[in-house]
Amino acid sequence: MNNDINELKLKTEYGFDDLVAIMKLLRSECGCPWDKEQTHESIRKNLIEETYEVVDAIDRKDVEALKEELGDVLLQVVFHSQMESERGRFSVDDVCNDVCRKLIVRHPHIFGDTVADDAGTVLKNWEEIKNKTKGMKKQSESLAAVPASLPALMRAQKMQSRASKVGFDFAGADAAVEKLEEETKELREALNSGSGSAEELGDVLFSAVNVARFISVDAEECLFRATEKFLSRFQTMERLAEAEGRTLAEADMSEMDELWSKAKE
Repeated sequence: MNNDINELKLKTEYGFDDLVAIMKLLRSECGCPWDKEQTHESIRKNLIEETYEVVDAIDRKDVEALKEELGDVLLQVVFHSQMESERGRFSVDDVCNDVCRKLIVRHPHIFGDTVADDAGTVLKNWEEIKNKTKGMKKQSESLAAVPASLPALMRAQKMQSRASKVGFDFAGADAAVEKLEEETKELREALNSGSGSAEELGDVLFSAVNVARFISVDAEECLFRATEKFLSRFQTMERLAEAEGRTLAEADMSEMDELWSKAKE
């Protein structure tokens, strides 16, 4: 064991096999007390958090941060794989093998005789092959396969897209907007009657996602940008208040509305 530790310590550069070896060591009997006691469930949220940090690095166009955060995601993959390797169910090599096979099978225009001259055809073929290889015979199975753990807007858009593939869809963006207006009206009625407002609000959000899909907008990304815009304007509003010698807490709603209008400009 000490030889393994010293060998890893003395290296000047590391590769994927070294990462696997380090994780195996950390999970061993003589390894790290914290790493040894982790389970899939205990570090589940870590994988989610690390993935979002990758997305944040991409949004900030920070290449060094992207390199680091991708490493953290890779660590999570190796961590989970090592747990299963200890149980004798699969190893990280099996993970690599399966994803390589999947890429070859789902790219018949590269590794086979299928012709796909544009990205749309590639995606259509990908979805058809995926359903076939997963043994999905019913369209509802494809919808149910969208993970419930996805962010709600993302899950809704994926599910709607899959339903549209069998023709269950609006005629166009105008019809989707009309449905949104209908659901908004029902929400207002629910608020006035004091019942069912949460369900109606959910219908409004779901309908808004339909509109996003028809205008080729990612609903999750759209809401993210809107939230960032809100934050920026709120910060500007606060700076404007401070420039006038006051805090937002000292301003009433009409004064804050005025500051908000200036922030929008």
